[in-house]
Parts: sequence; structure tokens; C-alpha cells
Amino acid sequence: MAGIAFPRKRLRRNFTAETIAKRSRAFEQFLSHLHSIAEIRRSPEFLEFFFLQDLRAAQRLTCTGMYREALATWANAYRLQDRLGVCGSGRFLLTLAGLAVCHQELDQLCEAHGCCEQALQLLEAQDGHPLLGPFLQAHVHLAWKVGKDKRRSEARLQGLQEAGLPLQQQPSLKECL
Repeated sequence: MAGIAFPRKRLRRNFTAETIAKRSRAFEQFLSHLHSIAEIRRSPEFLEFFFLQDLRAAQRLTCTGMYREALATWANAYRLQDRLGVCGSGRFLLTLAGLAVCHQELDQLCEAHGCCEQALQLLEAQDGHPLLGPFLQAHVHLAWKVGKDKRRSEARLQGLQEAGLPLQQQPSLKECL
């Protein structure tokens, strides 16, 4: 942290464009340094600061049927997680589920299908993940609606069912949220 110094506040002229630009650059440098430390980058406090509040708000909006507002909040959380490099986390899968549900409810089926595809790529080797069944079922349904190939997802669902997963008792993506 020795190389990071914020410009000092002054008695006057704190709000000039030059002072604001200097402080903004110093803050970006500070956040970049924090992000470079793995223990900090993965800490709940760091994540809370950037996107957990958005996830909670998006989840609330989705559960109350305010899909358009929820979609914007899910999309913001998606961008932040992408920029922070935490796209392999369970929170990112929750974000993809939220995006898929909102897109589907707003009749944006191709976008919903794309979210399911992205999630299924992340879940490629995770047959025991609790969101796998709901994502597969949503993907099959959406692929049918938009005229895309659904055979791979159907085969994977069949494999899960043969392995003893009761698919009829699986919640939908919307219910998972």
C-alpha cells in the first residue's frame, strides 16, 4: 500500500475537475491493488462492496414480479462479477439464473436461452450441483421455444434421471431464486 497515496483534501477547491480526477485515479489504483490480493478479492466484505447488495436487490425484485427492474440489477451484478473475475462462483450461477428468469418473463427468449447455455458450460463437470437440473430443464424448454438444438441437454437430463435424481421434484429456476 506504500505506493498508493490519495491526494489530500484541502480547505478549498476539493471539487475542481483536477482534484476529483486525481482522487478518482488514486481510488482506482487502490481497488486494483486490493483486487490483486487473492485473500481480499475473495473476501465477503470485498464482494459485498461490489455486487452482493445488487444480487439481494435483484432477487427481491424478481420475487415480487418486477422483472424489468430486476433485469437491470442482475445485468449490473453480471458486469461487476465479470470484471472482478468471479465468473466461476455460485453467485455467478445465481446471477445467470436471475437473468434467464427475467428475460423469459419479459419474453426475451433468445437472451434467456443464452444465459442457460452459459450456465451449463460452467456446470459442465458438476453433475451434483443443485442448479444443474433447473438449468437443464429451462434450457430444454427455451431451446424448443426458440428452435435451437436441445438434444444434449435432454441427454444430460436423462442421465441425471437414470442416476436417481428425481427431476419431477426439482424446482424451476424461478423457484430457486
